[in-house]
Amino acid sequence: MLTYNRFDTPIGQLTVIKSPRGICYIGLPNTSLAEAEKWVKRHFPDEVLKPAAIPFDAERQQLLEFTRGERREFTFPIDHRNTAVAVEFLKEVRKIPFGRTATYGEIARRAGRPKAARAVGRAMATNPLPLVLPCHRVIGSDGSITGYGGGIPLKKQLLKMEAGGA
Repeated sequence: MLTYNRFDTPIGQLTVIKSPRGICYIGLPNTSLAEAEKWVKRHFPDEVLKPAAIPFDAERQQLLEFTRGERREFTFPIDHRNTAVAVEFLKEVRKIPFGRTATYGEIARRAGRPKAARAVGRAMATNPLPLVLPCHRVIGSDGSITGYGGGIPLKKQLLKMEAGGA
């Protein structure tokens, strides 16, 4: 069974889904519960999603600390569901240090696929664990702030927060 919590943070309400193996989905503030349920049906077709009987206190605390600029890494377990290629790229994204950025091309090169910048973009678009796998730190080759599931204003807000500008 999968359970979820929804809670407010400085960036807005997050929807967090947990499997028996760990957090598997974080819905950013513009994500409805219906969208989260669709994701569950695609990645856990035989599972039921229910509100958590017990709050995800440790995960909630870490996400709150991160969105306040007080935490740089997460220590809770994750259950990453995606294609093998997307997982490969997102592992590289997770290595981008807090407060730093990398381009889609750099991520492709680091993953050993130097011509796969567009595939990196697709992996970012299907990232079920934003913030934990910090796709907001991935920018265009010209330094531009490009697409983000939470919207460009949220991406800019996160980058500014990480740069120390709250």
